[in-house]
Amino acid sequence: MKSLITKSLPFLGIALMLSCSGNSKNTNQQSEVVLENGKLPNPETSDKNSPEYEPAFAGQTRVEGLKTKTAYQVEVINSDLEKPWGIINLPDGRFLITSKPGYLNIVSTDGKTISKVDGLPKVDAKGQGGLLDVALDPDFKNNRMIFWTFSEPFSGGNHTAVAKGKLSADEKSIENPTVIFWATPTYDGDKHYGSRLVFDKDGNLFVSTGERSDKETRPFAQKQDSYLGKVLKITKDGKPASGNPNISGWKPEIYSTGHRNPQGLAMDENGQLWEAEMGPRGGDEINLIKPGNNYGWGDVTYGIEYIGSKINNGTTKKEGTEQPVYYWDPSISMSGITFYTGNIEEWKNNLMIGCLSGQKIIRLVIKNNKVVGEEWLLEDKNDRIRDVLNGNDGNLYAVSDSGKLYKITKK
Repeated sequence: MKSLITKSLPFLGIALMLSCSGNSKNTNQQSEVVLENGKLPNPETSDKNSPEYEPAFAGQTRVEGLKTKTAYQVEVINSDLEKPWGIINLPDGRFLITSKPGYLNIVSTDGKTISKVDGLPKVDAKGQGGLLDVALDPDFKNNRMIFWTFSEPFSGGNHTAVAKGKLSADEKSIENPTVIFWATPTYDGDKHYGSRLVFDKDGNLFVSTGERSDKETRPFAQKQDSYLGKVLKITKDGKPASGNPNISGWKPEIYSTGHRNPQGLAMDENGQLWEAEMGPRGGDEINLIKPGNNYGWGDVTYGIEYIGSKINNGTTKKEGTEQPVYYWDPSISMSGITFYTGNIEEWKNNLMIGCLSGQKIIRLVIKNNKVVGEEWLLEDKNDRIRDVLNGNDGNLYAVSDSGKLYKITKK
């Protein structure tokens, strides 16, 4: 639930400070609340779904609030995208954006021109399914290969699939599309495909998969002979990558386990892999992913069932499972994430998180792998942010479920 940051808060000595702006695009000019000690409260003012759940350590949720000092502006440079899901840059700065019905868009750098790329395999576009994430081969300039995830229709239902193909010279089609990996078991559902893609420095591919949402599939997140609810690490040919944990009973492609619906993956400046996954009612998580670790879903969560009942008797900590670095209650429904390296100096290496039900971008400052500050951006747009992109030009971009392409630039 979105809330105004000028709402009355249970703190002593609050001073109300109003800042004014004649430019509606400049979203960092808005009302704010400052505490007696000069710090900002966390921007969340809604009650928790589970106030009895205590964080495992200080700073695991609702840390100090932040306010960007640098003047910036937000523009919509295209509003005609059809159900976008993933966005990346081509080497020349143009955008390659997936469309859930099953095709790619190439969008000019100014957002004014869109061209369609066809030739991908059929997708099951019901519910949360369709054509999902996209990534360029690290050697794209030489081989023009593209990788993507999609919900593949199959006998008995569908599953998350990873495919690759060559972008044709005229950029109108994908040549020789080939599925290289299937996240089985197949299930007749329409939710929780996960599906983010990230290449590591060695050219191997991280893939996130969801546990398909339903209670009957939830246990698969804790079954290591299943690819559901996992972060996988594979080669460009879909084989197990080197460096994967060698654990008895684990399928060799599994890198980490115990995930719910991980729609965010990103590498930080130190080459560490971070993941964002949606909880149920509350318990949305940011995790630092390490090989062989179990992140607990199915057994451990800071969220509750949608109907209000506790999950696994309210277990929030369990030996053998990892605690999230950070979590939210109530949910913000995060999707794509990126570490910012652009033109706004105070945002450097901050984690930017696109939020769906939260309808914003969240900026997290992380130091020594701990969250120390949180800011909410683009709240005034009232839009479900599906993915965020650290652009080649030093600007931040985002696509939304309403079909918009946002550009966030330093003024």
